[in-house]
Amino acid sequence: MLNSATLLLVYYFVNMECKDSHYKSLNALECLQNAYNSSSDEQSDDGIEQQQVEKGSFQNVSLHFSKSKGSLAKRNLAPELPYENNSKAVQVVDLKKELQHNAPYDEIFLPLQGPSNPFKSAKQQMLRNTLTGFVEPAHISDFNFENERRTFESYGYAKDPTADVPSDRIIGDVESAAKYNGLTAFETGKRLQTEEKREKLKNYDSSDVQNFTGPWAPYVGEKRRSILHISDTVDYQGRTFMCAPHDEGVNLRADAVPERCYIPKKLIHTWTGHKKGVQVIRWFPSSAHMLLSGSLDCRIKLWEVYRGRRCIRTYMGHRMAVRDLSFNNSGTQFLSTSYDRTIKLWDTETGQCKERFTPGKVAYCVKFNPDDDKQDLFICGMQDKKAIQYDLRSGEIVQEYDRHLGAVNTVTFFDKNRRFCTTSDDKSMRIWEWGIPVDTKLIQDPGMYSMPAVTMSPNEKWLACQAMDNRVVIFQVVDDKIRFCRKKCFRGHIVAGYACSVDFSSDISYLLTGDSDGKIFLWDWKTRRIVARWKAHDGVCMSVLWHPHESSKVASCGWDGTIKFWD
Repeated sequence: MLNSATLLLVYYFVNMECKDSHYKSLNALECLQNAYNSSSDEQSDDGIEQQQVEKGSFQNVSLHFSKSKGSLAKRNLAPELPYENNSKAVQVVDLKKELQHNAPYDEIFLPLQGPSNPFKSAKQQMLRNTLTGFVEPAHISDFNFENERRTFESYGYAKDPTADVPSDRIIGDVESAAKYNGLTAFETGKRLQTEEKREKLKNYDSSDVQNFTGPWAPYVGEKRRSILHISDTVDYQGRTFMCAPHDEGVNLRADAVPERCYIPKKLIHTWTGHKKGVQVIRWFPSSAHMLLSGSLDCRIKLWEVYRGRRCIRTYMGHRMAVRDLSFNNSGTQFLSTSYDRTIKLWDTETGQCKERFTPGKVAYCVKFNPDDDKQDLFICGMQDKKAIQYDLRSGEIVQEYDRHLGAVNTVTFFDKNRRFCTTSDDKSMRIWEWGIPVDTKLIQDPGMYSMPAVTMSPNEKWLACQAMDNRVVIFQVVDDKIRFCRKKCFRGHIVAGYACSVDFSSDISYLLTGDSDGKIFLWDWKTRRIVARWKAHDGVCMSVLWHPHESSKVASCGWDGTIKFWD
C-alpha cells in the first residue's frame, strides 16, 4: 500500500500549475516507480521527510526526493561493454578478392574469428569460390598461352607459370626440353622451316642409273633407316613374311566374306612398342595377316597378326608424328604422311625409303589409285584446301583439285574407281572424276558438320562418315551418285573433335567406331541400336578395323600407345 506522504506528493505534482506538462507527467511517474520499489527500511529512514511533507514544506521535499530517491532506485548489474556503431561498417567478402574502400591495416590482417571445423583438412578449409579451388581472372597474352599449351602437348614440357619473373625453369619432361634446347612449338616450327632449306644430295645425271635421285633427293645428313626385329625372315620353303600363312584355320586368300559375324567378347592380344599414341592402323591388302601402324612417335611398325604376333620391322624417317598410311594393291609398298610436311614411299619387305615428296604443306590423308594399271598414281588431301595427285615415276604433281574452302581430310574412291569423293573442314563433300579438276557435285547442308573420317562398306554401296556432332552419318552410293540418308544415323558416342575412324563388319551387320573416352561402340546396321560397347584404351580410341576374313576379330589402336586385338 502506498503511504500518505507519497499520495500527497503525487497529488501536489498533478495539481501544481506548471507550464511544462510533459515534465509534470515524467516526475509523477518517477515518483510512483520509486514508491513501488521502496522497502520498509527506506520508509523508516524517511520519517523526517514525511513530517516535513505533513507540515507543508512541499517544495523542498520534492527537490530532495527527486534527486535522492530517483538516483538510488535503479540498479543495473549488466557489465559495461565498449559500444561500436557498425551501421556504417563496410563488409569485406573474401571471395571477391577486392576492396572498394581504404581499409586500415588492422582490419585487413585481422585473424579469422569463430569456431573452426576440426574434421576438415587444410585443403578443405582454404578459401575457394568453386568446388575444386579458387578461380580468379588473369590477364595473359593469348599467343603466349597457346604457345605454352601446344608446346606441352607436343613435347611434354613448358615454362614454369609460377615464376614471378621470366626464367628458364621447366616443368614436365626435362629430357625432352634438353633435346630441343627449351624451344617452344612456335620456335621449333621456325627451326623446321630453316631445315627445309638445307642442301639436298642431288644427282640429275640420268645415265647414272644406280645413283640417280631426281626431285626426291634426300637432305644432307638425313637418315632414313629401318630395323628388322625377327631373325627367321623366311620359312623352310623360302617364303618371306610377306606371304600369308596357310595353317591358321582360316583361308586368308579367299575373297568371300564370313557367312555371319559376331560381337567380340574378350581381349586376346596387346601389341606394345610405340612410345606415344598410335594414330592409324592398316591391314595388309587381301590377306590381312599383318598390321601396319603409324604413331605420334614418328615411327611406323609392321606387326604379325597370327603365330607369334611379333613386331617384324620398324620404319624410321619422319621427324614428326605420322598422320596416315596407305598400301598399294599388292602390299609391296606403302605411303606415309607426316606433320613434317613430307610424303614417303617405303618398301614393305626391305624397309627402304624409295622416294620422298615435299608438297610444302601437311598431307592429312593419302591413298593409292585402286586400279591395277594406275598403281603409280596416288592422291593426298592437303592442309592448304587442295587434293594433289602425284606420279611416282616422275615425282611431280600432275593434277590439283582445289575447289574446297578448308583443309581436305579424306579421299574415297567409288564407281569402279572412276570417281572419288573428298570431305573437308568446310563441312562439305565434293564428287570428282579422276583427272578432272572440276567437281561434278557438291553435297552441303546447314545441318552438316565436318567429317574427318570416311569408310566405304565392303559391298561399296554405303559410305559411313564420322561427323563432328557426335554422329555417324550414312551416304548411299548408287552407281555414280551419292545420296545422303537422313534417317540412317548412329548416335551414342562422343567424338569431341577427334577423327576416330569407322568400319563395317565383313557381312555389313555391324558398324563400329571408337570415341574420345577410349571406348568401342558397335551398332546393329538394321536397327541402329547399340549392341555392345566396352572400354578399350586409356586414351582416345583413334582407329578400329574388323578383320576381313574373321567373323569376330577386331583390331583397335589408341593414344595410350597400344594396339589391341579382340575376339
